[in-house]
Amino acid sequence: MRRELLLTIMCFLSLVAMAQKKEAQQVAIQTSAICEMCKEKIEYELTFAKGIKFVELDLDSKIVTVEFNQKKTSAHDIRKRITQIGYHADSLRRDPEGYEKLPFCCKDGGHDH
Repeated sequence: MRRELLLTIMCFLSLVAMAQKKEAQQVAIQTSAICEMCKEKIEYELTFAKGIKFVELDLDSKIVTVEFNQKKTSAHDIRKRITQIGYHADSLRRDPEGYEKLPFCCKDGGHDH
């Protein structure tokens, strides 16, 4: 009896894990991030957005990789959120109001490029 219960629980947990993997999706988005503060801001803002499971911005490539639950958000919504923060996201242009709120070092003129 115990063994059957244990097997039933293990099967159930396996099914739950498989269902969650189907809902998870990953997207790589080109940003206009330029410094460590940009990295911190984008990762922080996206980490607490609905449906986001993982965020990592590579400053060398300026690509943010996001793993998300596609039932709760979409790649387009994530791109839109990045623009609202003040950064470009692939072909979407940054929101001017979000850009104005960024620290000086996060703006194009804040670095020698």
